[in-house]
This record gives sequence, structure tokens and C-alpha cells, in this order.
Amino acid sequence: MKSLSLPASLATGEHVGRKEKWFGYLIGPTGALLLNAVLAVYLNVFYTDVLKLTGVWGGAFLMVFPIISKVIDAVTNIVMGQVIERTRTKEGKARPWMLLAAILLPITGILLFTVPQASETVQIIWVVLSFNLFYSLAFTIYNMSHALMVPLSTRETKERGILSVFNNVAAVMVSGIIVALIFPMVVMPMLGVNRTAWLLTMSLLSILALPLTLLEYFFTKERVTEEIGNSEEVRPIKEQLKVILHEKYWVILALYFLLFTLGSGFKNSALVYYCNYVLGSYNDGVTQTMVSVIGGIPMGIGIFAVWPLAKKFGKRNVTLCGFILYAIGGIICFLAPKNMTVVLIGQFIKNLGGLPASYVFAALFADVLDHIEWKVGFRCDGLATSINSVITTIAVGLASGVLNLCMSFAGYKAPDFIQATGETIGYVQNAATQNVFTFFFLGLEIIVAIILVVLLKFLDVEKHIEKEQAEIKARKTSEV
Repeated sequence: MKSLSLPASLATGEHVGRKEKWFGYLIGPTGALLLNAVLAVYLNVFYTDVLKLTGVWGGAFLMVFPIISKVIDAVTNIVMGQVIERTRTKEGKARPWMLLAAILLPITGILLFTVPQASETVQIIWVVLSFNLFYSLAFTIYNMSHALMVPLSTRETKERGILSVFNNVAAVMVSGIIVALIFPMVVMPMLGVNRTAWLLTMSLLSILALPLTLLEYFFTKERVTEEIGNSEEVRPIKEQLKVILHEKYWVILALYFLLFTLGSGFKNSALVYYCNYVLGSYNDGVTQTMVSVIGGIPMGIGIFAVWPLAKKFGKRNVTLCGFILYAIGGIICFLAPKNMTVVLIGQFIKNLGGLPASYVFAALFADVLDHIEWKVGFRCDGLATSINSVITTIAVGLASGVLNLCMSFAGYKAPDFIQATGETIGYVQNAATQNVFTFFFLGLEIIVAIILVVLLKFLDVEKHIEKEQAEIKARKTSEV
């Protein structure tokens, strides 16, 4: 993309401006992130309940297919990281790829739900190809470029923190309102297992990603890339890999991403099933809404509270303390998983503890990338981000695959669509199946939170980061 002429950014200031925060980091990302959030919760439901693939290959298909697909996705993440690292344009190295992602996201998103009513073999082939076109191609391109926006936007700690909050409001609040409120209360009772209704709804959601991703492109700016200049030598991947693997802060973050994503992956995959068959009844329009919304109220409060706390006590410290609350809330839920009142109280406490992880952790990751640059004299943004993405990608595939296998072995019975009446009939699941949903939605994250509390004690990168950032700027000034 070196000689390609691209539309100029509308964010032109030396410092992050108001329009950049609102359009580039809050409103713009909501298209792709909303689509991804909906798919994270409901795509597996489409496979198990609408396509009824749970029993294919004795239950092995829905275990093996997500894992293998996520391995492919992991490889494309590595490749995309290096492509970004070698991209040289006036508009930066990551942002240009958002333009391609804006086109690919709606196309591949629609293909996920246009599975033909043909033989089982044809459907399996379509599912595998469409899944990989979306996740291994379209969303990889978007997510890799999007993930670098906060680290590359500015070195100013305060500005980074604010952008991190805005960025995660897009992911948590906007996506959360629709996924947690509108979908379970309004959309899912209407969809049931009607394939045509699923296709129309998901197509509209996919198309929405196009204009919003373009908005993110036009209202973001890579100031750090401009500061470094396009003449910086791209180090061999072997050299970059050696650097990040010997950097303890990055290793800690990699473990963090693995564990946190694994726990979140199981929780997201099991959410609908837990609400339909353990806590409430099938698509009752109330249970999932209550769990998600009441439990998610702290996410709205956190917009105003979390960054002041992080500035006062440190990003690492508030995140660590948050995971202590996270574990306590999870334990409360797990003690009475069929009691709505107890579960709602536990979810509220749990999500209160999850605030720092949701809103400020991207800024902490940016600090680690700066620390690596200070230490070795060059940046490893693309490789470090792609490996983190690889870790989280495989964790998501593993979570989905293991849950599907456990559902099959436990005897999960998918709902049926009655063509004559247009109604969907959901069945009561046996005790073993209910236990699977309860453990993966509530139990596993308790274990994860306790481990993360211990792990984060060693992530003290903030201790000298301002001094290191100042030294990096001084080096760049002396080189001019």
C-alpha cells in the first residue's frame, strides 16, 4: 500500500480532539464490534438450534470445526500483523486496512447466515468456508488495525486513557445494550429458529458495519507512526519475536489475554443456553435481559468512575482489585445458580469488578508497547498485537468447541420450528446439560479471576513509564 493514495484523516490536530474521541473511538467502532458481539453470543445458537449441527459426526464437528478454524484465524493474525508492520502510507500503517475491512465485514457477515437448505455435507462446507471468510479474513483485518489505534494515536498517557475508555464504551456499552437488552427481549423471541428471519436480521446488522467502520477510519490518526516516520526499518520477525518473548510484561499480558478470553469465551457461548434452560425458560424475553442489564449497570457507572480511580491508584492496581470483586460476584452466583435474585446480585458485583479490565486495560497494553520500544529502540506493535490476538482467537475457538462437545455428550435437545404455526418449541434439558451451562457460564470465570489477581501483581510497567516515554521522545528529537 506504499504508493496508494488514500482519503485523508479528518483528525488533523497535534492532540486528540473531541470529534476524534466521539466519532473515531466511540461511534465508529460500534458497527464491527456490535456485529462481533452478536455473533459471539448467537452464532453458535444458530449452528446448534437453527441448523441443528450438534449431532454431526457424533458431536465432534461442532467441537473440531471452531478449534481448527481459530487456528487458521491465528495464522492470519500473524500474517496481518506483519503486513501492517510493513505498510507505509501517509495515513499510517494500520488505519488503511480499515477501508478494506469496511467492505469485507458486511459481505462475509451475510454469508454466515445464507447456509443453503441442502445436504448435510453442503451445509458443513458452507459453514466452514463462511466462518473462516468472516473471522480469518474480514474480522482479522479489522480487529488488528482497530486494536492498534489507541497505542498509535498518541503517547500522552492522559489522552491514551481517555481513548481507552471511549474505545471500550463502544465495545461494552453500545454493544451490550443491544446484545443484552434488545436481542433477548425483542429479537430472539421473534426469530426463534426461523432461518429466513435470522438471515434478514443478521444481514441488516452486517450492513451497518460499513458506514460506521468508514467513520472510524476518517476520525482516527496515527500520531506515533508519524512521529517515527515511514523510514523506520522493519526488523525481521525472528528478532521481534525474540524481543517480546524475553519481555516479562508482554508475557504477563499474553497469559492475561489467554485466561481472560477463555473465561469470557465460555461465558458468552453459554449465556443464551444458561438463561433458556437453567435460570429461566426458552426465549422468555426476560431472563437474559435481567442477567445482562442488571448485571451490566456497573458498566454505565464505570464510564465516569474508572479512569479517575486508575489515575489515582494506577491501571494495574484497580484492575487487580477489580478481579477480586469479580471472583466474589461469581461465587455468589454459583452458590444459587437457579435463584434469579442471587444471580442478579452476583452479576452486579461481578461486573463492577470487571470495569477496569473493560475500560483501562488497553492503555496498559499501550504502555507495554512503549516500554519495549524504550528497551530495544524499535517497536514491535504488529507482532505483539497479532500474537495476543492469536492467543485470544484460539481461546475463543477452544471455548466454543469444548462447550459444544459437552452439550452433545450431556444430551442437549435443540428446539423445533413448527412450520404450520410459525412457533418455536424449546425443550427442558436434563440435569447433566444444565450443569454444563452453569459451570461454563458461572464457575469457570471464578477460577480465572483468582489466577489473574496473582498474575497482575507482577505487571508493574507503570512504575517508570512516563520517564521511559520522555526518553523515547528525546531520542526521536535528537535523530531529527
